[in-house]
Amino acid sequence: MTIDADAVLWSAPEAERADRPLLVLLHGVGSHEGDLFGLTPHLPTEPVIASLRAPLRYGGGYAWFPMPEEAADADRWQAARDSVAGVLEWLDAQNFSSVGLLGFSQGAAMSFDLLRAAPARFSYAVPLSGFVIPEPHDGDAELARLRPPVFWGRGDADPLFTEERLAHTHEWVPQHTTATVRVYPGLGHSVSEQEIGDIAAFIQAQLG
Repeated sequence: MTIDADAVLWSAPEAERADRPLLVLLHGVGSHEGDLFGLTPHLPTEPVIASLRAPLRYGGGYAWFPMPEEAADADRWQAARDSVAGVLEWLDAQNFSSVGLLGFSQGAAMSFDLLRAAPARFSYAVPLSGFVIPEPHDGDAELARLRPPVFWGRGDADPLFTEERLAHTHEWVPQHTTATVRVYPGLGHSVSEQEIGDIAAFIQAQLG
């Protein structure tokens, strides 16, 4: 589950990246590194943005872990943890003053699990239209102690997640993070213009 360094989309050339904040984008299932990169013009300009490609092929795009029809949950969550390890390995080769995360759908689940795997490594996270993997993690206690800022946004018309999964995430997020939770009326499995504005303001606040 390694990250293809040649597939990463960057908002700045290599000579302009060192010692700046980094914002890592993690796309949803069946998508690719070019998807969330389209948000770049709407986000603060201080961070260098890097959009990653997930390691698994899925349809015409990529995935961070298998879908329910492809594997049992235990195998899906193990694949997610393997993808997390791949992202952390990729980050080991980078040189930035701080790291934030922004993920959509499966990428949101990855954002949550990256926080759990390395609680001290990330300054903030923006998981969108996604959920917390519903099993314990060794990093949860340390994450609850550090409580990094998290913006969790979703639409109340999103049909993809069960009430049980949403209830677990609503309970988990304020217990482990300094949470900003936004539920957008009428929004499905997508990101709205209002939400993009809220995300940009949240990230700007984390940059000071």
